[in-house]
Formats: sequence, C-alpha cells, structure tokens
Amino acid sequence: MKTYATKQSEITRSWRVVDADGATLGRLATEVAAILRGKHKVRVTGNKLQAKNYVRHSGYPGGLRSETLEQLLARRPEEVVRRAVRGMLPRNRLGEQMSRKLHVYAGAEHPHAAQKPEPMRKETES
Repeated sequence: MKTYATKQSEITRSWRVVDADGATLGRLATEVAAILRGKHKVRVTGNKLQAKNYVRHSGYPGGLRSETLEQLLARRPEEVVRRAVRGMLPRNRLGEQMSRKLHVYAGAEHPHAAQKPEPMRKETES
C-alpha cells in the first residue's frame, strides 16, 4: 500500500462566500478553518463583548495594549473573524499558507466576483 500524494497541477481551487450574519463566532471560525484545511453564525454569547480581550505588546516598557471584543468589533469587525479563524489553524508553515487564502470583508460586498465564489451552506440552528 502506497500513500498517494496529490500534485499541484491536480488541485482545483474554489472560492467560497460565507454569510456570517447571525452566526456564532467560534462555530463560524471552525467551519472556515476546516474548509481552509481541506477537511470539508457572527454572534458571541454570554458577556464576551466586555470580558474577551485582545492583547498585544510592543516589546517596550509600558507597551502593553489591550482591547475588548466590543471595541474591536466597532473598529474592525473583519479582524475579529480573521483572528478567530487564525487561532484554529495549525501554528506552522502550513497554517500560514492556509491563512493567506482567507479574505474577510465587513458586509456582503467583495471584489472577488470574477472568481465565481460559491456560497457555503448555512446550518440551521436547533
């Protein structure tokens, strides 16, 4: 038994459009991450808007910068989705390649009509 390795010329890429309206951030991110990995709703629950913090440090004394989810959603809503998906991808070169294929836009308009993106199926809530 030999393992089959797919050649670059045999891969067909397809673009997808994800409607994140009313979706749970974590569930949406896992779906998108699974698609980016090839393993074929944005709403946050609880008090995450005030409790969830995005932290970064410049490396200089006093360089700690913190921002709540609510502040980041008001400033850059697409960044919230991008960070959530990125956090669910592998932390290696393969994960970097996968994250480069992710394009997130606030709103329904996007400049990728020429790629003929197919809409992802929207799961019904139970």
